[in-house]
Amino acid sequence: MDTLTIIFIAGALLVGILVGFFMANSRINASAKKEKENLIKEAEVKAEALKQEKILQAKEKFLQLKSEHDKAIQERNNQMAVAENRIKQKESDLNKKLEDANRKDKEIENSKNQLNQQIEVYKSKLEEVEKGHRKQVEMLEKVSGLKADDAKAQLVESVKAEAKTQAMSYIKDTMEEAKINANKEAKRIIIQTIQRVATETAIENSISVFHIEGDETKGRIIGREGRNIRALEAATGVEIIVDDTPDAITLSCFDSIRREICRLALHQLVSDGRIHPARIEEVVEKTKKMLEEEIIETGKRTCIDLGIHGLHPELIRMVGRMKYRSSYGQNLLQHSREVANLCAVMASEMGLNPKIAKRAGLLHDIGKVPDDEPELPHALLGMKLAEKFKEKPEVCNAIGAHHDEIEMTTLYAPIIQVCDAISGARPGARREIAEQYIKRLKDLEAAALSYEGVDKTYAIQAGRELRVIVASEKVTDARAEQLAFEISQKIQTEMTYPGQVKVTVIRETRATSYAK
Repeated sequence: MDTLTIIFIAGALLVGILVGFFMANSRINASAKKEKENLIKEAEVKAEALKQEKILQAKEKFLQLKSEHDKAIQERNNQMAVAENRIKQKESDLNKKLEDANRKDKEIENSKNQLNQQIEVYKSKLEEVEKGHRKQVEMLEKVSGLKADDAKAQLVESVKAEAKTQAMSYIKDTMEEAKINANKEAKRIIIQTIQRVATETAIENSISVFHIEGDETKGRIIGREGRNIRALEAATGVEIIVDDTPDAITLSCFDSIRREICRLALHQLVSDGRIHPARIEEVVEKTKKMLEEEIIETGKRTCIDLGIHGLHPELIRMVGRMKYRSSYGQNLLQHSREVANLCAVMASEMGLNPKIAKRAGLLHDIGKVPDDEPELPHALLGMKLAEKFKEKPEVCNAIGAHHDEIEMTTLYAPIIQVCDAISGARPGARREIAEQYIKRLKDLEAAALSYEGVDKTYAIQAGRELRVIVASEKVTDARAEQLAFEISQKIQTEMTYPGQVKVTVIRETRATSYAK
């Protein structure tokens, strides 16, 4: 077979393969096109169904919203109709009241005219009576031989002593009646307030005891030739007493903040082990900053515990400083918290705002913890600080008036004063220095001895009762009652004392005879 034949056969095979390929490809394309058309038709059907479904859902939603809107409009229309009826009713009532007022005005005008006529008649009759009275006076002057003014003077002198005695008796009866009526409710409120507030009895003093382990630590605290203890005393202002007391060092200072700084610094120095003057100064400075942060945190925690919000940061810091201040041995912060709770209870009982009362009760003694020491009573200083930091006028007045330095303008001021006395005078709350206690009792007795007719005076029951013994030949029973009142007023105006002082005047008559 020649080459040309082979080429021809190969070409024929190639043409056949190509023709077969194109025919198979055309059939595949036709099948794919048909499938594509079926898919498109199926998608169009599904899309149309989905479209109809969404249109139905939208119509249902529209109808639902329209129904709700119509219902809301109907309710609003009903409310407007009710309000319109109420306004019409009020307008009708107002018109009736106006008509009644006009009618009453006319009646008053008529009564006024009648009253004026009666006054004119009375004036004419009064002139006639005065003329008759003058004639009678002239006749009496002729008969008695005294002028009217002289007779009046004699009459006044004759009844002056009797009137004074009756006046004192009337004052006593009136005061007793007022006490019976007023003290009943006051006692109920005070007793309920005291019963609902329970606090601890805490005694602060001017020393703190720092416990150590062994005498070796004492020697390290003292240092070579006492340089460590001198550096610590100079840095803190606290007197450090190292004596033979085992495992203890005494820190003495009237300022409890400085005492606490010294105690904390000592604790850190002993724990660290490095005790020398430079280290002492460094630790004391760090302790001061730490204590200042603790003071602020104490103030914030106190305000949160009492439910008091919106205090100025400086007032919060002063509240925290109260923790390290005491008054007659009573911790000032505990006293202020106690007063705040008492004030809230008492204000609630009296129908006042307990939050304002509690706020004033907490801040009433902030004048005792200022950064400087001005020459002002602590109540007035506290009032100025409260005004400076934008406290309400009721709070400022209650702070300034709780020791009667200024006039009380609101009901919160006497509440603060009463609760302050309750907190300070309760058993176990405070202790006085012996000299001050003795001086107060002596002043109490001397105040009563200054009166004429007083023989002896005795202050008993820790100065809460004063018994006055008078000479029976110099003081009458009526004068005894008057004397008790005058002494109580003098003590109230001239002396400072906790709680109340009962004044008892004793007048005794003794008749003595001997049988022989």
